[in-house]
Amino acid sequence: MSRIIIYQLLPRLFGNSNAECVANGTIEQNGCGKFNDITSKALHAIRGLGATHVWYTGVIEHTTRTDYTKYGIPADHPAIVKGEAGSPYAIKDYYDNDPDLAVNVEKRREEFKALVDRTHKAGLKVIMDFIPNHVARHYNSDCTPEGTYPFGEFDDRNAFFVGHNNFYYLGNQSYGCNLDAKDIADTEYSETPLRATGNDCFGSPSRNDWYDTVKLNYGIDYRTGNRQFSPVPNTWVKMLKILMYWAAKGVDGFRCDMVEMTPVEFWAWAVPKVKEQYPGILFIGEIYQPHIYRSFIKDGCFDYLYDKVGLYDTLRGVMNGQTSANNISYTLQSTADIRHNMLTFLENHDEQRIASDFFAAKAERALAALIVSTTIDTQPFMLYAGQELGERGMDKEGYSGVDGRTTIFDYWSVDTLRRWKGNGEYTGEQLTEEEKSLQAFYSHLLNLCNSNEALKEGFFYGLQYANPHNDRYDSNHIFSYLRGTDRELLLIVTNFSDSDRECDVTIPEEAFAFYGVTYNNKLHKAKELLSGETYELPLNPYDAVSVNVPANSGVILKFNV
Repeated sequence: MSRIIIYQLLPRLFGNSNAECVANGTIEQNGCGKFNDITSKALHAIRGLGATHVWYTGVIEHTTRTDYTKYGIPADHPAIVKGEAGSPYAIKDYYDNDPDLAVNVEKRREEFKALVDRTHKAGLKVIMDFIPNHVARHYNSDCTPEGTYPFGEFDDRNAFFVGHNNFYYLGNQSYGCNLDAKDIADTEYSETPLRATGNDCFGSPSRNDWYDTVKLNYGIDYRTGNRQFSPVPNTWVKMLKILMYWAAKGVDGFRCDMVEMTPVEFWAWAVPKVKEQYPGILFIGEIYQPHIYRSFIKDGCFDYLYDKVGLYDTLRGVMNGQTSANNISYTLQSTADIRHNMLTFLENHDEQRIASDFFAAKAERALAALIVSTTIDTQPFMLYAGQELGERGMDKEGYSGVDGRTTIFDYWSVDTLRRWKGNGEYTGEQLTEEEKSLQAFYSHLLNLCNSNEALKEGFFYGLQYANPHNDRYDSNHIFSYLRGTDRELLLIVTNFSDSDRECDVTIPEEAFAFYGVTYNNKLHKAKELLSGETYELPLNPYDAVSVNVPANSGVILKFNV
């Protein structure tokens, strides 16, 4: 079975070749990537990086300031749209594809299905977003299948909470957030009765709230805390139908947004039903509360959860000199029993780019963290389009401003991705030598995850505790561990400092017993898998392994045992 390597991309950004974008530009000014821009050559290039799955972000129809009324798609009030393009997480029609992404708007669903088929043909699987907690404030489905009623159709709008309602109603409170409508709206947005906002704002939202969304009712009365799950809430039934709809379109997995804001009981009810009909389909949960991880894995039936409040935060702290590399061990211990269920990453659309001025300023400073994220266990790894090229995310695109992130709210083009694409061949001829080198490192490492036996299926054994008093082992900046099977053993040593380090790594006797490996006093041939160089090194509890570890990077030494 292959290790899962997910490549996240926004079609809106990935395929846009316009090098002359302007801040807050319209789709006519800045252009927009299309499903059709993700060609077979693009997909084979992604596959060549080592990816096994592609997460297509923002493919469901969501709010926008672009006018599609001539196609029968109702216009959105600009006060409830973030940016010109709108948020991919303010879903306007769960059963439709985003018209921005279609060459022929009337054929947008067919163009998405063709992309799914093209992705499969390239040897990749498809992941898409499922946004369970909220919908756009102007949800208006024109593609709801026969026999399924739109959200809110039969709600009692006079009550804050009713079990069968889809929304929470706040009476005659007024909608007060019109900050984004200045100079673009003829009238202020109004809503009666006002509905609760996606981030649990039970009042008039501010600009810092998810004001473009409304929260869905899963049977929890937030005023009393009562949970009413019998009979099965209407929202549950509607959401299950949506999951089944996209699974039938050939989608291989769902990245589920903010799952902790919906009851685990819903997932325990819905996920088995989907998996019964579509065995092997993946459920990945975005979650930020470690104390409920295990319930969402066991009871909620999620295959994988975001390892953000944990490994990502720790690695970022070590990279920026804010914490010791020793803390990586403590972080891993906290999820030891579910380690293979934790999805690791260093970038995504929510987080700042590594190379931004707000993070590490230089992409190469993350290579040690990259090695740890990809080789620590058999868990999946996810990278964000452009990460492997050192994309900085320092553009002033519009709604987001310069924040070290690549916008998800604006029509824009990503410089590094555009130059990687070139004339559509994805040869990278327009990339700088530094960008080519970085991409080659990513590609080599990610492909190792599925070509090397120990990385693909081997067990982890931490070595930090075995080297606390070693004068030639700076445990604040060096982090080491073993991955192995009964046939090969990997010694992985990473260096989070800005200078090369020579260090001695002690491997305790217990580690050899853990892997069932006998040892002797002979020197063993070891191949360094990142550089290809070979060495003769000791492999026993008495003689430390001396290694020279490059700055902000690492070594992976393979011993045949």
